[in-house]
Amino acid sequence: MEFKIKRGDLLRQKTACLVVGAFEGRLKTPALRELDAAFGGRLMRSIRTKEFSGADGELLLLHAEVGVPCERLLVVGLGREKDFTLNRLRRVTSAATRFLIERKTATFLLALSQVTVKGSSFAQRLQAVGEGVLLADYRFDQYLDEKKRSRTIALGTIEVWIDADESRNEADAALTSAQAVCAGVCFARDLVNQPGNCKSPQYLAQQAVEMAEREGLRATLLKKSELETEGFGGVLGVAQGSSREPVMIVLEYRGDTEGARPIALVGKGVVFDSGGISLKPSEKMDEMKMDMGGAAAVLGSLLAAARLQLPVNLVGIVPAVENMPSGTAIRPGDILTLLSGKTVEVLNTDAEGRLILADALTYAKRYEPRVMIDFATLTGACIVALGHQASAVLGQHDGLIRQLIKAGERSGERLWQLPLWEDYATMLKSDFADLKNIGGRAAGTITAAAFLQHFAGEQPWAHIDIAGTAWEEKGAPGSPRGGTGVGVRMLIEYLRGTS
Repeated sequence: MEFKIKRGDLLRQKTACLVVGAFEGRLKTPALRELDAAFGGRLMRSIRTKEFSGADGELLLLHAEVGVPCERLLVVGLGREKDFTLNRLRRVTSAATRFLIERKTATFLLALSQVTVKGSSFAQRLQAVGEGVLLADYRFDQYLDEKKRSRTIALGTIEVWIDADESRNEADAALTSAQAVCAGVCFARDLVNQPGNCKSPQYLAQQAVEMAEREGLRATLLKKSELETEGFGGVLGVAQGSSREPVMIVLEYRGDTEGARPIALVGKGVVFDSGGISLKPSEKMDEMKMDMGGAAAVLGSLLAAARLQLPVNLVGIVPAVENMPSGTAIRPGDILTLLSGKTVEVLNTDAEGRLILADALTYAKRYEPRVMIDFATLTGACIVALGHQASAVLGQHDGLIRQLIKAGERSGERLWQLPLWEDYATMLKSDFADLKNIGGRAAGTITAAAFLQHFAGEQPWAHIDIAGTAWEEKGAPGSPRGGTGVGVRMLIEYLRGTS
């Protein structure tokens, strides 16, 4: 699909459907009255009969009178104006787009970037509208037969209306930005949604290398023999129960000067997590193909950063493994020596993500990064604490965490900070090794981060637990059931603020 900018008298635009927004309690504005007149008074009649109130997410579809250039009018409820945000604008745009797709409408005209969003610019609103359309158009259907795929239409040219005094160049730039960001999100979603029988560590590495070649990134793969030579004990230990060999994926994006220190992005890449010997319950184990959601966030962010040509140096590091039970798998009670030289007593083989991340963080320090951020579907405890509405963020640099939280608010991928006090580190003391890999049932998300802190070093570091946000169970506006691609939009927003 593509976007096209439109100007001029809104009611004279020829389109299959004109999409406008209406705030609750503000349903008799001059603009809405003008639309009502063109549509034979049916809009105000629907308001009087309580068919439409402007409540958040309400949709009202009206058919035009003969002679009106736009065939239909879709009015989208925006809720109360004081509560309206960029994320709501993105979400209602997605809801309207999905509504029209389901009615086989492949082209339409959006007049939503003019709505009031406190503290926002025209470009921000237009980018949110563009993202709303693109995210609603996403589908993962490569394993469906042609008949089932054909039931859902693909969007064609989507027109976006702007006022006469708004810059066309600024509008084009905002929509181009939306396309770059959503390309990263959709790439991440595709990786997460790929089934476990296809998604080996080698498959993930292949997808990363092919993306790097397309986008002009430098790619390096550390295979099993190199991991053994270097001493990646965490990665090798987790992977030893699987017949699929591990691989460390390293991608470099150079957007700044050669000597500028990079930002290191580390993503957990467990392509399927059975729990190992500490086997997970069978219920919903199929969803454990999403345990590489952190890796997907990193790879999708690198894609988007390259397309946006952000002026920053990035290094993305993904330890890719499969966690399986077998006669060669690590056992509870085993002691591993990690890349850092620290020893870890493995009390639960289902707490494997922190083991591979520990090696990846240690390796990342070789690049002397100015900032390190890791993403991981790390703990079920995070879902207990925050549900599916926010990701947890922890770290040892409050300034970095504040920046990430603000980026999350702007992008609609919210973060909530949990404490990382020194008290939690004592819960990881082992009688037989330097550390144990779990701290007990209490504060599971925090003790997982406390474990990683031992390997993060002195530079600013943040850990983002996306266990509750990487997978959409039922489907929501802009996010069908499956992988969400969470982390990409937030991270790009953060990187824009640092460049």
